[in-house]
Amino acid sequence: MATLQIRDLHVSVITDEAPIEILRGVDLTISSNETHAIMGPNGSGKSTLAYSLAGHPKYRVTRGSVTLDGEDVLGMTVDARARAGLFLAMQYPVEVPGVSTSNFLRTAATAVRGSAPPVRTWVKEVKTAMTDLDIDPEFAERSVNEGFSGGEKKRHEILQLSLLKPKIAILDETDSGLDVDALRVVAEGVNRYKTQSAEGEGVGIMLITHYTRILRYIHPDRVHVFAGGRIVESGGPDLADELESSGYVRFVGAPAAAL
Repeated sequence: MATLQIRDLHVSVITDEAPIEILRGVDLTISSNETHAIMGPNGSGKSTLAYSLAGHPKYRVTRGSVTLDGEDVLGMTVDARARAGLFLAMQYPVEVPGVSTSNFLRTAATAVRGSAPPVRTWVKEVKTAMTDLDIDPEFAERSVNEGFSGGEKKRHEILQLSLLKPKIAILDETDSGLDVDALRVVAEGVNRYKTQSAEGEGVGIMLITHYTRILRYIHPDRVHVFAGGRIVESGGPDLADELESSGYVRFVGAPAAAL
């Protein structure tokens, strides 16, 4: 059973002028087989939390701790965090010209698993995962995300999830830019991995989103409202229903009247 524990996390973003504090004391614990939805308005710090956990150099941790199974995550390099079991599905996946998707996936799997997967079983594993996500096999020979649609990029993120088999998966607005069909396929991919991993150590999921539509497919155990750089309220799935009907006004105040 894996446990990600975040305590009093303060993070500033590095700018040309001066660091700007974004996270102001985040406390959160996610364990195997739990799905936690992080919801909040734009600018509340949700993506900052995701990228800070992954080790993005733009973000500086000024206070607090993050541990995975008792190990200090903040003291790890980016690649060490991935090998330890952290995974980030990015809101805006980047293109990597000149690197084929098949080479990228095998290289990543080798780094995370500690040795290269046997070719015969690896090819079968990749083909099965691509079929499950309705990904055209020809995409394996295309450069990573180059020329991919938004939906194809997000499916590729979930393909990585299923092949790299992390302990904790951070999904940063995976639903953004997806049509109804792509959303269903991506959500099914996440649910499939969660079910499969439950037979072993299990996976904990941090699902960052603005909207409740993805929560119709991926059912959270806990919902957390993010505002002003911290979690201001936590509850069960019914909290998401409240946000759907009432928005974030209760947590951030009423919007300014139009002039």
